[in-house]
Amino acid sequence: MNGHSDLRTIAIVLGLALVTVLTRCFFFLTNKPWSLPHWAQRGLQYAPIAALSAVVLPEVVMAQGHLVATWMDARLFGAVAGAAVYFWRRDVLLTIMAGMVVYLPLHLGVGW
Repeated sequence: MNGHSDLRTIAIVLGLALVTVLTRCFFFLTNKPWSLPHWAQRGLQYAPIAALSAVVLPEVVMAQGHLVATWMDARLFGAVAGAAVYFWRRDVLLTIMAGMVVYLPLHLGVGW
């Protein structure tokens, strides 16, 4: 690489760092307290479940970019077990453990 390219890369990294710091610290830079409107606060309550669904759901129902075509898939049974335990106990750690207790024997033992 030549010197011009290195300086450009450094400038880009520093610029991105500055933008990141400014956007994340924006709320600390003002002296006035402020709050979100009620509708925004209510909407943000659903952000974690929406993000989790966006990450987990495609992994459960898709394999190699296609929908799972058979019910003999350990991920489906693990997800159903996890969802059942969550609705029963409302405990995230227990949900993860239940899903893995069902998933691992089917995946490693049976080969689904």
